[in-house]
Amino acid sequence: MLDNQLEKIVLFMLEQQGLLAKRLSALREQQDTSFQQGSILDVSEVREAYQSVGQDLLRLLFFVEMNAIALRKILKKFDKRLGYGFTNYYVKTRANHPYSQLQQIFKHVGFGAVVGAISRNLADLQDNQGSYVSIYDQPLLHLQDPVVTSIRVAVDRLTNSTNFLHFMGKHAMIVQEDLPSPPQDDVDEQTFDLMSLLLNLMNTFLYMVNTYIIVPTADSYSLSLGAAATVCGAVIGSMAVAQMFSSVYFSAWSNKSYKRPLMCSSVLLLVGNVLYALAFDLNSISVLLIGRVFCGLGSARAVNRRYISDCVPPKLRMKASAGFVTASALGMACGPALACLFQVKFKFFRLTFNDDTLPGWFMALAWLVYLVCLCISFKEPPKPEFNILSQESNRGQKTHNTAENGLEQPLLEGSEEKKQDDDDEDDQDYDQNDDDSEENHKPATSIVAAYRLLTPSVKAQLLIYFMLKYAMEILLAESSVITGYYFKWSTSSVALFLACLGLTVLPVNVLVGNYISNMFEERQVLLTSEIIVCIGIVLSFKVGFPYSVPQYVISAVITFVSAEVLEGVNLSLLSRVMSSRLARGTYNGGLLSTEAGTLARVVADGTITLAGLWGESRLLNTTLFPSLLICISSIVATCFTYNSMY
Repeated sequence: MLDNQLEKIVLFMLEQQGLLAKRLSALREQQDTSFQQGSILDVSEVREAYQSVGQDLLRLLFFVEMNAIALRKILKKFDKRLGYGFTNYYVKTRANHPYSQLQQIFKHVGFGAVVGAISRNLADLQDNQGSYVSIYDQPLLHLQDPVVTSIRVAVDRLTNSTNFLHFMGKHAMIVQEDLPSPPQDDVDEQTFDLMSLLLNLMNTFLYMVNTYIIVPTADSYSLSLGAAATVCGAVIGSMAVAQMFSSVYFSAWSNKSYKRPLMCSSVLLLVGNVLYALAFDLNSISVLLIGRVFCGLGSARAVNRRYISDCVPPKLRMKASAGFVTASALGMACGPALACLFQVKFKFFRLTFNDDTLPGWFMALAWLVYLVCLCISFKEPPKPEFNILSQESNRGQKTHNTAENGLEQPLLEGSEEKKQDDDDEDDQDYDQNDDDSEENHKPATSIVAAYRLLTPSVKAQLLIYFMLKYAMEILLAESSVITGYYFKWSTSSVALFLACLGLTVLPVNVLVGNYISNMFEERQVLLTSEIIVCIGIVLSFKVGFPYSVPQYVISAVITFVSAEVLEGVNLSLLSRVMSSRLARGTYNGGLLSTEAGTLARVVADGTITLAGLWGESRLLNTTLFPSLLICISSIVATCFTYNSMY
């Protein structure tokens, strides 16, 4: 039955491609005849005709994608209800057969030919009217018609092909709609302000610098205030504790405004850094911790994500999302690097400036300058509610147009009547494709409602995110204590080491985005990365023999780099399978992933502080053991949900 339905889909697809090809051929003949006879050609009319063909091709791609999703759901339900692993058998036998109908669903040679014809003729109309210069002889095609861009995005989604830009965009965990949207009105582009976006990204960059600039000196600062070196875990973690609360209230505030939350964030971070710097002269560990709590309360990462999701035009949203991830990565690397420059000591108006306090004073000045620029240059965009209503209207219109063209045909007969009965909890990740009812598109209104939208595979991926953030935080937060105890490294050495680790983020993401994710399935990369993280943690343990610098550096690089690969692939996969109801609203997918990562940092920093009670000699193994257990748990969870991620 499934083979018969696939054959019906493929034959319909080929029939529609033939009709589109016939229309393109007629347009080309009209164009050539006009050039040969020297008659005047209505360029705008012909261009609209080509764009109309492109729109119909885009609807055909929507049809194929909906049926591909239906195929996944049918196979998954078959496995679940009959308890038999039919999916692997069916895909293996059908995908590799020389006459595979399944390959026709996921490989699109015909689509590429139609896109090429549309692109070439549109370029000919715009740039080379009446000439014989071909786009194939030009190194770069400047024309990027919106319909061609939309088709390419749809084909990429269907083939799961990716590149660095799209990989980084998904890494930002800004959940996109399931089907590529048609080009929006010019209103979004008219109201969009580039300087506001840059200021939004600058907030992300400065916050990450603020987070990691104190890591190399947190232990020495704690010692200078009379506390144990391992209190650095509490100093670093207090910021993460406060961030768990700030993420929620800033996300809710962004429903009404973007500028005010960013201003409030800057003020809180300014105050927090001043308190952090004054703690040395006040000789108070309490003031130090309060300062870091204020810094955590100023975390506006939820606003940063929300601004990109709601206020950036669709054609720029992927680039803005990639910019968000890049800004975070650069901030993570610049924080420790800046700590290397603060190796001075002097007094000014009874205030002490040294390697412990200068990070606080420097960041306070940076946030003051940023606050001034924010007040002057940031423009408040239209209310998010308006954008949401506009998106809903566009989505409804799109569905109506698709239905009119007869492309919403069910994969199996009678499936329309059985949709509600068949869709159980395990299929919520694709429920948004089943119907367009108002209820199914409402954003989650609470953390509990958002949690109910999570499928087992999504929960497993959030556990993976928790694990990798926990492992990375253990590695980074205790680096100054471990290297000082075993190797007597200076603050500059620790800062340089952490900066080099941070600089690996972008090259690793380029490698994964351009090559690895196209060569292997994301599930395979996911499981392999988890295993390598586990190996890196095991290599970090001190067992019997003296602990050496090569062992520490090699194990740290393995753990950190594999965790970075894992984070990118995990969030990219998570952004695709998470419910579209989590794409907007206060309790969105970005907030959930932020909370999971922040909770991991809190637990990791708390582990470091508690482990310090047994002394620095036992700190390493004591903190690595929970990390190893969580890593093994995430691997087990991945294996159990492997088939459900298909």
